Amino acid sequence: MHIQEERGSAILEFIVIAVAVLMPLVYIVMSIATVHAASMASSQAVREASRAFTMAANPNAAVISAQQAAHIALANHGFALDPRTLTVQCNGGCLNPGSSVSVALDWQVPLPWLPQTLHGPTDVRVTAAHTLPVDAYRSSP
Repeated sequence: MHIQEERGSAILEFIVIAVAVLMPLVYIVMSIATVHAASMASSQAVREASRAFTMAANPNAAVISAQQAAHIALANHGFALDPRTLTVQCNGGCLNPGSSVSVALDWQVPLPWLPQTLHGPTDVRVTAAHTLPVDAYRSSP
């Protein structure tokens, strides 16, 4: 009886497994982390924008303060704010005591490593909204 010598190819098998299984898994985790970070950044941005809006002296300055606050909040997480994606709506008169302000952010987060020319979705939509009452003891603008 002749016994054939078996020669292993563990390195080759490891490389094939790493590329075929681990790389897609790493990409999925990175994509989920990016979308989650964008979601958390968006929540913080609308909260800070609504606070900045209600603390401003007049409605024109309030809009500018809200945009700046949202820009800083998103920049702290590594994202850029497109001013067109931030909407501010006054409920019951802008900055009147007892009224409220609603701030919403609706934007697209690009997935990592995907070119924009790729056919199919390369972005994930992220939305956040926050409504904050104006202080009842505030003087009218």
